[in-house]
Amino acid sequence: MTLRPVDDTTYTALAAGTPLPVEQAPVWAAFDAVVPGRSHWGRLAFDDDDGVTAAVVTLAEVRGPGGFRYLWAKNGPVWLVEPTPEREAALRHELGERLRRVDPRLVFVRLHARHEAPDLRPVMQGITYDRTVVVNLDRSEDEVFAAMKQQGRRAIRKALKDESLTVGEETGLDEAAFAELYDVFVETGEREGFGPHPARRYLDMLATLGPEHARVFVTRRDGRALAWALVLVNDGAALYSVGASNSEARGAYAADLLHWEVIRTLLAEGVRSYDLAGAGSERFPGLSGLTQFKTKFEKEITEVSPAWDMPLHRRAYTALVQALTAKRHATAALGRVRSRLRP
Repeated sequence: MTLRPVDDTTYTALAAGTPLPVEQAPVWAAFDAVVPGRSHWGRLAFDDDDGVTAAVVTLAEVRGPGGFRYLWAKNGPVWLVEPTPEREAALRHELGERLRRVDPRLVFVRLHARHEAPDLRPVMQGITYDRTVVVNLDRSEDEVFAAMKQQGRRAIRKALKDESLTVGEETGLDEAAFAELYDVFVETGEREGFGPHPARRYLDMLATLGPEHARVFVTRRDGRALAWALVLVNDGAALYSVGASNSEARGAYAADLLHWEVIRTLLAEGVRSYDLAGAGSERFPGLSGLTQFKTKFEKEITEVSPAWDMPLHRRAYTALVQALTAKRHATAALGRVRSRLRP
Protein backbone atom coordinates (compact mmCIF):
# COMPACT_ATOMS: atom_id res chain seq x y z
CA MET A 1 0.00 0.00 0.00
CA THR A 2 1.35 3.39 -0.96
CA LEU A 3 0.60 7.03 -0.27
CA ARG A 4 1.58 9.52 -2.97
CA PRO A 5 1.25 13.29 -3.45
CA VAL A 6 -1.03 14.39 -6.27
CA ASP A 7 -1.87 17.69 -7.93
CA ASP A 8 -5.36 19.20 -8.00
CA THR A 9 -6.22 17.83 -11.44
CA THR A 10 -5.19 14.25 -10.59
CA TYR A 11 -6.88 14.47 -7.20
CA THR A 12 -10.20 15.56 -8.74
CA ALA A 13 -9.99 12.89 -11.44
CA LEU A 14 -9.32 10.12 -8.91
CA ALA A 15 -12.34 11.19 -6.83
CA ALA A 16 -14.69 11.45 -9.82
CA GLY A 17 -17.96 9.76 -8.97
CA THR A 18 -17.53 10.21 -5.22
CA PRO A 19 -18.84 13.48 -3.74
CA LEU A 20 -16.02 15.46 -2.15
CA PRO A 21 -16.92 17.37 1.01
CA VAL A 22 -16.12 21.00 0.27
CA GLU A 23 -13.34 20.98 2.90
CA GLN A 24 -11.68 18.18 0.91
CA ALA A 25 -12.16 19.88 -2.46
CA PRO A 26 -9.50 22.04 -4.19
CA VAL A 27 -11.60 25.20 -3.71
CA TRP A 28 -11.06 25.03 0.07
CA ALA A 29 -7.37 25.93 -0.27
CA ALA A 30 -8.32 29.54 -1.00
CA PHE A 31 -10.06 29.75 2.36
CA ASP A 32 -7.15 28.08 4.19
CA ALA A 33 -4.86 30.74 2.72
CA VAL A 34 -6.65 33.61 4.46
CA VAL A 35 -7.35 32.02 7.87
CA PRO A 36 -4.71 33.17 10.40
CA GLY A 37 -2.48 30.30 11.49
CA ARG A 38 -3.63 27.98 8.73
CA SER A 39 -2.44 27.06 5.23
CA HIS A 40 -2.90 24.37 2.61
CA TRP A 41 -0.38 21.54 3.13
CA GLY A 42 -1.06 19.14 0.27
CA ARG A 43 -3.14 16.38 -1.32
CA LEU A 44 -2.41 12.66 -1.21
CA ALA A 45 -3.78 9.52 -2.83
CA PHE A 46 -3.74 6.14 -1.08
CA ASP A 47 -3.33 3.13 -3.37
CA ASP A 48 -4.11 -0.48 -2.43
CA ASP A 49 -1.61 -3.25 -3.19
CA ASP A 50 -3.41 -3.91 -6.47
CA GLY A 51 -2.80 -0.32 -7.58
CA VAL A 52 -6.38 0.84 -7.16
CA THR A 53 -6.78 4.20 -5.43
CA ALA A 54 -8.71 3.54 -2.21
CA ALA A 55 -8.82 7.06 -0.77
CA VAL A 56 -7.80 10.66 -1.31
CA VAL A 57 -7.11 13.23 1.36
CA THR A 58 -6.48 16.98 1.58
CA LEU A 59 -4.46 18.26 4.54
CA ALA A 60 -4.26 21.77 5.99
CA GLU A 61 -1.46 22.87 8.28
CA VAL A 62 -2.52 24.54 11.54
CA ARG A 63 -0.20 26.50 13.83
CA GLY A 64 -1.39 26.49 17.42
CA PRO A 65 -0.56 28.77 20.37
CA GLY A 66 3.10 28.52 21.29
CA GLY A 67 4.11 27.52 17.78
CA PHE A 68 3.22 23.82 17.69
CA ARG A 69 1.99 22.55 14.32
CA TYR A 70 -0.41 19.84 13.22
CA LEU A 71 -2.29 18.77 10.11
CA TRP A 72 -6.08 18.73 9.80
CA ALA A 73 -7.93 16.59 7.24
CA LYS A 74 -11.39 18.00 7.85
CA ASN A 75 -14.01 15.51 6.63
CA GLY A 76 -11.24 13.36 5.21
CA PRO A 77 -9.89 10.99 4.10
CA VAL A 78 -12.49 10.53 1.38
CA TRP A 79 -12.80 6.80 0.80
CA LEU A 80 -13.46 5.52 -2.72
CA VAL A 81 -13.86 1.95 -1.42
CA GLU A 82 -15.16 0.48 1.84
CA PRO A 83 -13.03 1.88 4.73
CA THR A 84 -12.37 -1.35 6.59
CA PRO A 85 -10.41 -1.20 9.87
CA GLU A 86 -7.43 -2.67 8.03
CA ARG A 87 -7.52 -0.08 5.25
CA GLU A 88 -7.92 2.82 7.69
CA ALA A 89 -4.99 1.55 9.78
CA ALA A 90 -2.80 1.07 6.70
CA LEU A 91 -3.49 4.60 5.49
CA ARG A 92 -2.64 6.07 8.89
CA HIS A 93 0.54 4.01 9.10
CA GLU A 94 1.71 5.24 5.69
CA LEU A 95 0.71 8.81 6.52
CA GLY A 96 2.54 8.78 9.84
CA GLU A 97 5.70 7.36 8.28
CA ARG A 98 5.64 9.98 5.51
CA LEU A 99 5.04 12.93 7.83
CA ARG A 100 7.72 11.94 10.34
CA ARG A 101 10.13 11.81 7.41
CA VAL A 102 9.21 14.97 5.49
CA ASP A 103 8.01 17.24 8.34
CA PRO A 104 9.32 15.85 11.67
CA ARG A 105 8.15 18.78 13.79
CA LEU A 106 4.45 18.09 13.24
CA VAL A 107 2.93 16.96 16.55
CA PHE A 108 -0.21 15.17 15.35
CA VAL A 109 -2.69 14.71 12.53
CA ARG A 110 -6.43 15.24 12.98
CA LEU A 111 -8.50 13.11 10.62
CA HIS A 112 -11.73 11.14 10.45
CA ALA A 113 -11.97 7.39 11.01
CA ARG A 114 -14.91 5.01 11.25
CA HIS A 115 -13.20 2.55 13.60
CA GLU A 116 -11.53 3.08 16.95
CA ALA A 117 -7.88 2.03 17.10
CA PRO A 118 -4.91 2.18 19.52
CA ASP A 119 -3.16 4.89 17.49
CA LEU A 120 -6.13 7.27 17.71
CA ARG A 121 -7.04 9.68 20.51
CA PRO A 122 -10.24 11.69 21.11
CA VAL A 123 -9.75 15.20 19.73
CA MET A 124 -8.19 17.39 22.37
CA GLN A 125 -10.51 20.29 21.52
CA GLY A 126 -13.35 21.07 19.17
CA ILE A 127 -16.62 19.34 18.35
CA THR A 128 -16.96 16.08 16.49
CA TYR A 129 -19.75 13.52 16.08
CA ASP A 130 -20.41 9.97 14.87
CA ARG A 131 -24.06 10.44 13.89
CA THR A 132 -25.81 13.03 11.76
CA VAL A 133 -29.08 13.74 9.98
CA VAL A 134 -28.95 13.76 6.18
CA VAL A 135 -32.04 14.82 4.24
CA ASN A 136 -32.35 12.79 1.04
CA LEU A 137 -33.11 15.25 -1.77
CA ASP A 138 -33.11 12.64 -4.52
CA ARG A 139 -36.93 12.71 -4.63
CA SER A 140 -39.71 15.23 -5.17
CA GLU A 141 -40.51 18.14 -2.86
CA ASP A 142 -43.82 16.51 -1.93
CA GLU A 143 -42.02 13.27 -1.07
CA VAL A 144 -39.47 15.08 1.11
CA PHE A 145 -42.25 16.91 2.97
CA ALA A 146 -44.33 13.76 3.44
CA ALA A 147 -41.31 11.89 4.86
CA MET A 148 -40.78 14.48 7.59
CA LYS A 149 -42.03 13.99 11.12
CA GLN A 150 -45.51 15.31 11.79
CA GLN A 151 -44.17 17.96 14.17
CA GLY A 152 -41.88 19.23 11.42
CA ARG A 153 -44.67 19.52 8.88
CA ARG A 154 -46.86 21.23 11.46
CA ALA A 155 -44.16 23.78 12.34
CA ILE A 156 -43.57 24.66 8.69
CA ARG A 157 -47.28 25.07 7.99
CA LYS A 158 -47.64 27.41 10.97
CA ALA A 159 -44.65 29.50 9.85
CA LEU A 160 -45.98 29.72 6.29
CA LYS A 161 -49.24 31.16 7.58
CA ASP A 162 -47.43 33.99 9.39
CA GLU A 163 -47.47 36.83 6.87
CA SER A 164 -44.89 38.78 8.88
CA LEU A 165 -42.25 36.15 8.04
CA THR A 166 -40.20 36.02 4.86
CA VAL A 167 -37.45 33.56 4.03
CA GLY A 168 -34.99 33.48 1.17
CA GLU A 169 -31.42 33.33 -0.02
CA GLU A 170 -29.17 36.32 0.68
CA THR A 171 -25.91 34.98 -0.71
CA GLY A 172 -23.58 37.80 -1.72
CA LEU A 173 -24.40 40.04 1.24
CA ASP A 174 -21.77 42.64 2.17
CA GLU A 175 -20.01 43.19 5.49
CA ALA A 176 -22.63 45.65 6.77
CA ALA A 177 -25.47 43.24 6.01
CA PHE A 178 -23.63 40.33 7.63
CA ALA A 179 -23.20 42.38 10.83
CA GLU A 180 -26.92 42.00 11.54
CA LEU A 181 -26.68 38.22 11.14
CA TYR A 182 -23.58 38.08 13.31
CA ASP A 183 -25.45 39.84 16.13
CA VAL A 184 -27.96 36.98 16.04
CA PHE A 185 -25.02 34.55 16.16
CA VAL A 186 -23.59 36.26 19.24
CA GLU A 187 -26.98 36.06 20.95
CA THR A 188 -27.19 32.37 20.14
CA GLY A 189 -23.71 31.79 21.53
CA GLU A 190 -24.54 33.52 24.79
CA ARG A 191 -27.68 31.42 25.13
CA GLU A 192 -26.07 28.10 24.20
CA GLY A 193 -22.70 28.67 25.86
CA PHE A 194 -20.29 28.90 22.93
CA GLY A 195 -18.16 31.65 21.44
CA PRO A 196 -18.35 32.19 17.66
CA HIS A 197 -15.33 32.95 15.54
CA PRO A 198 -14.88 36.63 14.63
CA ALA A 199 -17.20 37.80 11.87
CA ARG A 200 -14.23 38.08 9.51
CA ARG A 201 -13.88 34.27 9.46
CA TYR A 202 -17.33 33.80 7.93
CA LEU A 203 -16.96 36.74 5.56
CA ASP A 204 -13.69 35.26 4.31
CA MET A 205 -15.40 31.91 3.80
CA LEU A 206 -18.12 33.52 1.71
CA ALA A 207 -15.62 35.53 -0.32
CA THR A 208 -13.11 32.76 -1.03
CA LEU A 209 -15.55 29.92 -1.70
CA GLY A 210 -17.91 32.09 -3.71
CA PRO A 211 -21.66 31.76 -4.26
CA GLU A 212 -21.32 28.38 -5.94
CA HIS A 213 -20.07 26.79 -2.71
CA ALA A 214 -21.11 29.10 0.18
CA ARG A 215 -24.76 30.14 0.46
CA VAL A 216 -26.63 32.25 3.02
CA PHE A 217 -30.33 31.86 3.83
CA VAL A 218 -32.28 34.13 6.20
CA THR A 219 -35.69 34.15 7.85
CA ARG A 220 -36.93 37.66 8.62
CA ARG A 221 -39.92 39.16 10.43
CA ASP A 222 -40.90 42.60 9.20
CA GLY A 223 -37.39 42.92 7.78
CA ARG A 224 -35.54 41.87 10.97
CA ALA A 225 -33.32 38.77 10.89
CA LEU A 226 -34.60 36.02 13.18
CA ALA A 227 -32.63 33.03 11.92
CA TRP A 228 -29.97 32.33 9.29
CA ALA A 229 -27.83 29.54 7.92
CA LEU A 230 -24.56 29.31 6.01
CA VAL A 231 -24.74 26.26 3.74
CA LEU A 232 -21.75 24.72 1.93
CA VAL A 233 -22.32 22.93 -1.37
CA ASN A 234 -20.00 20.75 -3.43
CA ASP A 235 -20.42 17.83 -5.83
CA GLY A 236 -24.18 17.72 -5.38
CA ALA A 237 -24.04 17.52 -1.58
CA ALA A 238 -24.84 20.30 0.90
CA LEU A 239 -23.78 20.81 4.51
CA TYR A 240 -25.30 23.09 7.14
CA SER A 241 -22.05 24.72 8.21
CA VAL A 242 -23.16 27.29 10.76
CA GLY A 243 -26.23 29.27 11.70
CA ALA A 244 -28.12 31.00 14.47
CA SER A 245 -31.55 32.03 15.67
CA ASN A 246 -32.62 34.59 18.26
CA SER A 247 -35.14 34.21 21.08
CA GLU A 248 -37.99 35.50 18.91
CA ALA A 249 -37.33 32.82 16.30
CA ARG A 250 -38.41 29.89 18.45
CA GLY A 251 -42.06 30.89 18.87
CA ALA A 252 -42.26 31.87 15.21
CA TYR A 253 -40.82 28.54 13.94
CA ALA A 254 -38.35 30.67 12.01
CA ALA A 255 -35.62 28.01 11.99
CA ASP A 256 -38.04 25.35 10.71
CA LEU A 257 -39.07 27.65 7.87
CA LEU A 258 -35.43 28.48 7.18
CA HIS A 259 -34.32 24.88 6.68
CA TRP A 260 -37.40 24.10 4.62
CA GLU A 261 -36.46 26.93 2.24
CA VAL A 262 -32.88 25.61 2.09
CA ILE A 263 -34.22 22.13 1.27
CA ARG A 264 -36.59 23.44 -1.41
CA THR A 265 -33.89 25.58 -3.04
CA LEU A 266 -31.25 22.85 -3.09
CA LEU A 267 -33.72 20.25 -4.33
CA ALA A 268 -34.79 22.48 -7.23
CA GLU A 269 -31.12 22.87 -8.21
CA GLY A 270 -30.50 19.12 -8.30
CA VAL A 271 -28.49 18.87 -5.05
CA ARG A 272 -28.94 15.30 -3.79
CA SER A 273 -28.46 15.60 -0.02
CA TYR A 274 -28.52 18.11 2.84
CA ASP A 275 -26.43 17.22 5.91
CA LEU A 276 -27.61 18.95 9.09
CA ALA A 277 -24.17 18.42 10.65
CA GLY A 278 -24.36 16.32 13.74
CA ALA A 279 -26.69 14.46 16.09
CA GLY A 280 -26.19 13.31 19.64
CA SER A 281 -25.01 9.81 20.54
CA GLU A 282 -23.75 7.88 23.57
CA ARG A 283 -20.16 8.84 22.74
CA PHE A 284 -20.98 12.46 21.87
CA PRO A 285 -23.99 13.53 23.97
CA GLY A 286 -23.30 17.25 23.59
CA LEU A 287 -25.37 17.45 20.40
CA SER A 288 -28.35 15.55 21.81
CA GLY A 289 -30.30 18.74 22.40
CA LEU A 290 -30.36 19.43 18.64
CA THR A 291 -31.25 15.92 17.54
CA GLN A 292 -34.98 16.34 18.07
CA PHE A 293 -35.03 19.47 15.91
CA LYS A 294 -32.93 17.99 13.12
CA THR A 295 -34.90 14.75 12.90
CA LYS A 296 -38.02 16.76 12.12
CA PHE A 297 -36.66 16.93 8.56
CA GLU A 298 -35.43 13.34 8.23
CA LYS A 299 -36.35 10.56 10.65
CA GLU A 300 -33.35 8.37 9.98
CA ILE A 301 -29.98 8.87 11.70
CA THR A 302 -26.85 8.39 9.57
CA GLU A 303 -23.66 6.93 11.06
CA VAL A 304 -20.53 8.88 10.07
CA SER A 305 -16.83 8.85 10.88
CA PRO A 306 -15.86 11.15 13.78
CA ALA A 307 -12.62 13.10 13.96
CA TRP A 308 -9.65 11.75 15.92
CA ASP A 309 -6.14 12.90 16.76
CA MET A 310 -3.31 10.66 15.61
CA PRO A 311 -0.16 11.62 17.57
CA LEU A 312 3.05 11.68 15.55
CA HIS A 313 5.15 12.42 18.64
CA ARG A 314 3.46 11.00 21.72
CA ARG A 315 5.38 12.94 24.36
CA ALA A 316 4.76 16.28 22.69
CA TYR A 317 1.10 15.41 22.15
CA THR A 318 0.65 14.34 25.77
CA ALA A 319 2.22 17.59 26.93
CA LEU A 320 -0.23 19.56 24.79
CA VAL A 321 -3.20 17.66 26.22
CA GLN A 322 -1.97 18.25 29.77
CA ALA A 323 -1.45 21.97 29.13
CA LEU A 324 -4.92 22.31 27.60
CA THR A 325 -6.49 20.43 30.52
CA ALA A 326 -4.73 22.70 33.02
CA LYS A 327 -5.92 25.77 31.13
CA ARG A 328 -9.52 24.52 31.17
CA HIS A 329 -9.36 23.88 34.91
CA ALA A 330 -7.93 27.35 35.54
CA THR A 331 -10.61 28.97 33.37
CA ALA A 332 -13.35 27.04 35.18
CA ALA A 333 -11.93 28.02 38.58
CA LEU A 334 -11.77 31.67 37.56
CA GLY A 335 -15.38 31.48 36.40
CA ARG A 336 -16.47 30.10 39.76
CA VAL A 337 -14.63 32.88 41.60
CA ARG A 338 -16.22 35.56 39.44
CA SER A 339 -19.63 33.99 39.98
CA ARG A 340 -19.22 34.18 43.76
CA LEU A 341 -18.07 37.81 43.58
CA ARG A 342 -21.06 38.99 41.55
CA PRO A 343 -23.55 40.98 43.62
